[in-house]
Amino acid sequence: MVVDLVGFGVVIPVLPFVVKDLGASATVLGGILSAYAATQFLFAPVWGRLSDRFGRRPVLLSTIAGTALSLALLAASESLVWILAARLLGGAFAANVSVASAYIADATDEAERTRWMGLLGASFGIGFVLGPALGGALAPVAPSAPLWAAAGLAGINFLYAVVALREPPHESGGAPTPSPDQTRLGTLRSTSVRRLCLANLAFALAVTQLETVFPYFMSDRFGFETPQFAALLVGMAVVMGGIQGGGMKPLSARFGERTLVVAGCGLLAFGFAAIPPVFSFALLLIPLLVSAVGRALIQPSLMSLASVVATPATRGAVMGTYQAAGSLARVFGPAAAGWLYDRGVSLPFWLAAGLVLAVALAGRWLPDRTPELEA
Repeated sequence: MVVDLVGFGVVIPVLPFVVKDLGASATVLGGILSAYAATQFLFAPVWGRLSDRFGRRPVLLSTIAGTALSLALLAASESLVWILAARLLGGAFAANVSVASAYIADATDEAERTRWMGLLGASFGIGFVLGPALGGALAPVAPSAPLWAAAGLAGINFLYAVVALREPPHESGGAPTPSPDQTRLGTLRSTSVRRLCLANLAFALAVTQLETVFPYFMSDRFGFETPQFAALLVGMAVVMGGIQGGGMKPLSARFGERTLVVAGCGLLAFGFAAIPPVFSFALLLIPLLVSAVGRALIQPSLMSLASVVATPATRGAVMGTYQAAGSLARVFGPAAAGWLYDRGVSLPFWLAAGLVLAVALAGRWLPDRTPELEA
């Protein structure tokens, strides 16, 4: 997953500036990002159910290979139409985080699961450190150079996974068709799963506001280009990776995941709301730091709670549905963010702050696993 996310991270600081150089507005960029998320939303529960039936390893191998193909197509694209086609394909194969989280859940006991989910979250942090750094370093060579590098990394990752990845033990039963509890609607019959999915939906919708318009914001207000923007992303990712990689186990043991979700949402609400009024880059670092800490607390905590409320036989389906909730937010979030940004720079940031504040206020209705139960 680290290598997979490094390849994804290479694209993050590069694609918005490639699209902007082609004359596209923030609304068009949001549409492209939404299209990527649309196929991710459609395929996340599909990969989860297939992994329950056929195993985690073959599904992960298939998605990694597809990712390499989609990145090669993106690197070769010279128009917005082909960029859109490449992102549609890439979204379908990028919906494998649910399978990776189910893999980890299969291989760990409940007392250690939050720590390992935190390390999975740290994979995002590492990917978003090395990926943007590589993208920013290669962007001066040629606009497509970082994208070809991402495709090459995905190809290497596939070869590594073929050799190193083993199937974990899990209780799938080998059923020829999924039971009602293994369908998307079936998993949502659980009140706990439903509430966690709604929380993830709101959280992801808020985060997409920043992710979509932030490159345009930094370019328009501070004159940033790909290398400078990549360096900023690296700094934020270092903060997130440090917390998720080493801090989640003691924090969850002391406070519990639900408390961490509420605290993280409060930090994010402040960070998002404080970005638009700032016209000094030095001062901007404060809300960005607060936002990075908040996001680092929320993501693995919600994911760990989702894994706990599932049974071993339905864990892949539950994690797929949970991931699909985030993907659904990314279907509508980028398009909304781009449209709002073109009408008022502050609007997407205010929307994001309101969404995470709502999750914080509703936090007591989320399921919880107390530290005493973990012990």
